[in-house]
Amino acid sequence: MTITDACEEREAESTPLEELVEEVQISEEAQQIADEAAVEPADVNENKIEPEPDKRVEDEVPEEDAADLKDKLLRALADLENTRRRATREVADTRKYAASGLAKELLNVSDNLRRALETVTEKMREGDDGVKNLVLGIEMVEKEMLSAFERQGITRLDPLGEPFDHNFHQAMYEKEDTGYPAGTVAEVMQAGYVIHDRLLRPAMVAVSKGGGVLEEAPLEIDPVDTTA
Repeated sequence: MTITDACEEREAESTPLEELVEEVQISEEAQQIADEAAVEPADVNENKIEPEPDKRVEDEVPEEDAADLKDKLLRALADLENTRRRATREVADTRKYAASGLAKELLNVSDNLRRALETVTEKMREGDDGVKNLVLGIEMVEKEMLSAFERQGITRLDPLGEPFDHNFHQAMYEKEDTGYPAGTVAEVMQAGYVIHDRLLRPAMVAVSKGGGVLEEAPLEIDPVDTTA
């Protein structure tokens, strides 16, 4: 046997061993790949978000809650209507009494005009034409001012001889032997004013304490039948 033949026999004997080692390595790699493939679906399943089922919840309102909601709605509507009416009334009052502030400032002017006229006697008027013309001018101014007041709904109160009314009159003192019945305005010291139905300034008055002569109706006596 030659050396070449011996080497070939040795190579033939060693080939099955190397193939066996390669098969073992391939088997290990296949097992590893199989293990990784088994792990991956588990991870995918863990990370997968399951879709929530379609929930159709019908909110059913109980009768008590419906009645409560209805009551609240009605109250809200009533409050809204009251607010609207209040606003409308306030706007109307503002327009109606818009001249109140200016009128209060002019009341003293009207009072001074009246005082100026009262200081002039008839004798002074007849004795001097200049005084007479001055008085006529003051009277015209007073008349024009009162007319302007009336156009704005302002009325002068001069309650002499009228029953005392605490809503429009301010009693300064009581006066005896006035010829007026008790509780009657016997003297007006300062005229009052009202704008529409609202008092601007009460009239300052003196109230009679009594002493007035009241006419009493004669007593009616039934005739006595004497024919019996």
